[in-house]
Amino acid sequence: MIDENVPSETTMPPQVMETVTELAKDANSALNGLSDAVGLTDNVEKAPYAMIGAALGVGYIVGGGLFTPMTGRLLRLGMKLAAIPQVRDRLLDVAEAAIDGVLASSKNK
Repeated sequence: MIDENVPSETTMPPQVMETVTELAKDANSALNGLSDAVGLTDNVEKAPYAMIGAALGVGYIVGGGLFTPMTGRLLRLGMKLAAIPQVRDRLLDVAEAAIDGVLASSKNK
């Protein structure tokens, strides 16, 4: 069943088709030029998963997810995870100093 309200390619004037085709080609070449300037193709080939993550992050921000409660929770979790190495190193330093102190006091006795 053909819908008469939707124009087909044959009813579209040739000048409009030419203009649309040229516009599509110009947009495609502009996007290719932008990806070459940024080095997007090289980055995708070197680290595809990182680029997927970056695309997800950009999509999340552009989609309006920046000022949501979930973003706050993710930032808090990220800050806690980032603090783990510093806390671990500090605890190991304290434990090492305590063990050295116990060993030094046992040698003196």
